[in-house]
Amino acid sequence: MKIISIIPARMGSSRFPGKPLAKINGIPMIQHVYRNVKKNKLMSEVVVATCDKIIFDFVRSINGNAIMTSKKHERASERCCEALRVIEKRKNIKYDIVVMVQGDEPMINSAMIDESIQPFSNNKKVNVVNLMSSIDNQKDFDDPNFIKIVHDKNNNALYFSRANIPHVKFRRGIKIKKQVCLIPFRRDFLIKYNKMKPTSLEKIESIDMLRILENGYKVFLVQTKHFSHAVDTKKDLFKVAKYMRK
Repeated sequence: MKIISIIPARMGSSRFPGKPLAKINGIPMIQHVYRNVKKNKLMSEVVVATCDKIIFDFVRSINGNAIMTSKKHERASERCCEALRVIEKRKNIKYDIVVMVQGDEPMINSAMIDESIQPFSNNKKVNVVNLMSSIDNQKDFDDPNFIKIVHDKNNNALYFSRANIPHVKFRRGIKIKKQVCLIPFRRDFLIKYNKMKPTSLEKIESIDMLRILENGYKVFLVQTKHFSHAVDTKKDLFKVAKYMRK
C-alpha cells in the first residue's frame, strides 16, 4: 500500500493562537509531530498542510515537506483532502491510505500509526479508522476539549461528543473513551468525505467524524496501547512538556 501522512496545522486556533509553533522542551510542537510521524517506516511521504506561510517556512527550514492550502477550510479533513489532490497531481501518483495526524498531537509515535493502519489490511470494508484512549479521571471527562466516544461491540463509533457521554449516572462499570486525533482514511473515502456537505451535528460539536456518521458510514475505532495527550491550551503545553521529559 502507498501511504501518505498529512499533518494539518494552522496558527488561528481559537483556544490557543499560534499553537503549532509553541515550543515544547525547546522545540516547536509541529516539529515534534513531523519528526515522530516521519519515523514510521510505512509512510511513503509526510507533509504538513497549512494556510499559514510562517508554518510553511518553518517546516521547510527543518528540511520538511509542506504545502500551502486555502484559508477557507473549517475542518482538518478538508485541508488534508486539498493537500492530497495537489500532491498526487504534482507527483502523478495515487495513494491508498491517507493518515491524518493533527498538528497538536506531539506525543503520537510510530507504533500508534501502525495500530491505526492495521485494520485496513484486516477488513476491506473499513474506510476510516480513529484511535481512542481511556479517560481515567473526572476532570478530563468534564473537559470539552477531550472528545468523548461511545461505540458498539464491534468497535464502530456510535457518537462523538464534547459533552459527557455516556451520562455520568451510567458511568460506573463503563470505560470512558476519548478521541486521539490520528485518523487514517482510505484515499477514495477521504475524497468522498470532502464532497459531503457539512452536517448539523458536525457543526454543533465541531467534530469531523460526525459528518461520516450522519451520512450513514462507519468509523472503526482502535484502542491504542500508548499514552498520548493533545495540546488544546497553554496548560496542556506544560503538561505535555512534563510527560515528554519522562
